Amino acid sequence: MDCRLNLKILIFIDLSNSFFKFKEFIIHQDQCAMKVCTDSCLFGAWMSKEMSSLLSSDKISLDIGSGTGLLSLMVAQKAECYFDALEIDEIAARQADENIKGSNWNSKIRVIHQSLQQFVPEKKYDFIFSNPPFFEGDLKSAADQKNNAKHDTALTLNYTIEFISIYLKPGGKASLIIPYHRSGYFEKLLHQFFFIEHKVLVRQTPRHDFFRAMYIFSNKKNQQKAVEKQISIRNQEGEYDAVFIDLLKDYYLNL
Repeated sequence: MDCRLNLKILIFIDLSNSFFKFKEFIIHQDQCAMKVCTDSCLFGAWMSKEMSSLLSSDKISLDIGSGTGLLSLMVAQKAECYFDALEIDEIAARQADENIKGSNWNSKIRVIHQSLQQFVPEKKYDFIFSNPPFFEGDLKSAADQKNNAKHDTALTLNYTIEFISIYLKPGGKASLIIPYHRSGYFEKLLHQFFFIEHKVLVRQTPRHDFFRAMYIFSNKKNQQKAVEKQISIRNQEGEYDAVFIDLLKDYYLNL
């Protein structure tokens, strides 16, 4: 996805695109390999809406691969719970910590600089979420930092799912966004441990193919059938779709 699609909405940026100003927080990103993108914002807004009522102050969540801290801050804006934000890259972790300390939720989010493989939590989590490495097995970049952020050089989907199966509380929920073309493989991994509760397919416009899939899943079987939906970022006229606007209106500056 072209991350520049969101520049018309997130208009408070400097000339080097080093930060994005949302309605209630600012994301500085000049030290992070992966920048703020429309699909990340959509994912954060969607899972925040679905999960906020369940994440009370006695709950704790884990953000795997927090990057700039964007997803933790988006969920924190809606939920009352506490967060561990795990980031393998030292520079990105430092910038995430700065973004969080500059927000209204600095007392609720703890940034941890560590890989998931080395991370051994002393507790289990009520909610685990991640925008994981996208292009597992695809051509790698020459930059190690971007490889770790965008590929499977440091983390695979298989390991991520196994970790969640161990450290998610009974009855807890987890949420991931993945490339649509990997959704079949991802669902096979999930079915070893989890039950899908929500699945949303994302496309640029109704004329485009799907390019992302977003999931919420649990280790407890739900008696109801999984909810499956579709979201287009823009409508036939090229304007932001009404569903997209409804999800992002509490975050984007001019919605």
